Formats: sequence, structure tokens, C-alpha cells
Amino acid sequence: GGRQAVRRRGGGNRGGGQAKLGADRPSARRKKKKAKEKAKILEQIVSSKKQEEEKKRGLDKRTPAQLAYEKMQEKRQMERILKKASKTHKQRVEDFNRHLDTLTEHYDIPKVSWTK
Repeated sequence: GGRQAVRRRGGGNRGGGQAKLGADRPSARRKKKKAKEKAKILEQIVSSKKQEEEKKRGLDKRTPAQLAYEKMQEKRQMERILKKASKTHKQRVEDFNRHLDTLTEHYDIPKVSWTK
């Protein structure tokens, strides 16, 4: 008997040519966001949440204590976000290096040599 050619399924994109690196990205670089912009965005989020809360007041079946608890949780979360957004990566690295400098040498990593 004759041999039949085996067809592969799902191997559709096997064409040659160069890889398209970043072809679908826009060429213009994005500007770094400033803390002011982040604060504006957070304020918008807060104001939109307040509007949603006002709409839900009629359907709300939580006690005043539950409402106060959730309000404080949101407030703490917003403070945490603002605190993290206030520092750049470079500032965080500098602070971390300062912290490592204050530690005793007991925690130091010993030098490793390949040649001895």
C-alpha cells in the first residue's frame, strides 16, 4: 500500500522572516507620571465612590458601626496608596541601601571568589 502524508494541525504560523520586535507599540515614549497626577486620579476615584455610596444608601442594610468600619478601612487604604506613590523607585532603593548600611556586619554576605 501507499503511505499517506501526515498533516499537522495548529502549526499555522511557521513562516520565515524577521521577528517583529515591538512593531505593535507606538514609537513615542510615555512620559513619567507625576505625584500630582496620581493624586488627581485618586481624588476622582474617591469622588466616584462617594457618588456610588449615595446611590446605595437606599438599599443599604448595614449597621452604622459596619459603615464606619468600612469607611476607616478605605481611608487607611488610600493613605497607604498615597504613601507608596509618593516615592520613586530610586528613592526607595536609596532608603533601602541606607538601612543596609546601618545593620551590623553579622548580616553581611561574605565575599565569594571563583578562583580563591
